[in-house]
Amino acid sequence: MKCKRLEEVLELLGEHWRKEPDLHLLDLLHKIAEEVGESKNLDALRDEVLIYQLKMRGKDKSEVIPGLKKDYEDDFKTALLKARGILSE
Repeated sequence: MKCKRLEEVLELLGEHWRKEPDLHLLDLLHKIAEEVGESKNLDALRDEVLIYQLKMRGKDKSEVIPGLKKDYEDDFKTALLKARGILSE
């Protein structure tokens, strides 16, 4: 895990841990594992999965994934025209 990723995990984890300070770290990780459908498998919480889950935790299922928002278009036709260079951003 690179330093930037580690810092991001710690920041996101701290944000969620402060909301449930009575939990131990492993309890919080087990809770997150349950949320991703891997209640018995903490190994499934790879850094990418953990970062994604912490960013999307408590958000609407239809909300755009952070990081993809910059390229997101509500209208498919507009997205295609921009991709082909017909429309500028």
